[in-house]
Amino acid sequence: MNKYPFGNVKDREMLTRIPGEKLLDYFFLQVRNLWRVDGLYFLGIEKKFGTEAANEIDADVWAVMAKIEAKSLQKMFQVGENVNIPTIMNLLRKTSWALDQPFKTIGLSNKRAVLSIDRCRTQEKRLSKELGEFPCKKVRFGYLKNFAQTLNPNVEVNCVFCPPDRHPQYVWCKWEFQL
Repeated sequence: MNKYPFGNVKDREMLTRIPGEKLLDYFFLQVRNLWRVDGLYFLGIEKKFGTEAANEIDADVWAVMAKIEAKSLQKMFQVGENVNIPTIMNLLRKTSWALDQPFKTIGLSNKRAVLSIDRCRTQEKRLSKELGEFPCKKVRFGYLKNFAQTLNPNVEVNCVFCPPDRHPQYVWCKWEFQL
């Protein structure tokens, strides 16, 4: 098996020369770039085929991505099967989606977690472009449910609210995870 499953030796050597804080900035820039590509694809599909079609495609893609990301993180951080809620939330915080959501709040106990997105850059950007709120409930629900259930099939994920649902001014969406 490859000693470096994520990148080759020369790329890793180059990155080790970047000072710690700059390396973190670079890392978060790459996470943002991933989400920029996602947004651009969505807007292109939306423009050509409409919001409903774009939302369907987006939901399908992120449902699969959730499983891939959960398994990759599970392997990378050597986490076992049927993990508890704190472990699921710990790994969720390491996903590209969560890392791109700096304005999140997580309430946690051993058998339950509540995740709130207090500010959403995607929604704020759409509103600034007068595109209206993105009805992301289907996309996000499929992603969060598949992520959690890949790590433990006994986890239930419930949406408290998420666009197109009505939501408080300073909270875009809220999700519950329970064993």
